[in-house]
Amino acid sequence: MVFDVSVALNWILFLALFPIAFFWLRRAWRIMVKRDFSEVALKRGESPQNPARYAPFAAAINLIGGGIVVFVIFGILTARFDFETWSAIAGSTIWMKFIFDFILSRQAHPMVLKKRNKQENAAGDAGK
Repeated sequence: MVFDVSVALNWILFLALFPIAFFWLRRAWRIMVKRDFSEVALKRGESPQNPARYAPFAAAINLIGGGIVVFVIFGILTARFDFETWSAIAGSTIWMKFIFDFILSRQAHPMVLKKRNKQENAAGDAGK
């Protein structure tokens, strides 16, 4: 095996799986057991109106993602997965976790269109 850029990137991906699994499983633990909803469905650093409503979904996303990453780590360490398999599972899991978190945060913070009242319209038209 020749050490080149691809080998280095593969090692970086493998080593990055450990803290990823730790943080995702810790976040699921905080949501489910400690009932800490401070990181549930954040949008621009702000919590939604009712974070407890979205907590089970955030916990499930983190628990499933962390579980899959732990499964991949054990598959690599026991040599059950070849490179293509574990890198595909790990990469897909990371991307899907980010996508589902994004979807949940947008669902928790609905877009509200502000309606201009008649006084604002009249004042705006008078100034033209």
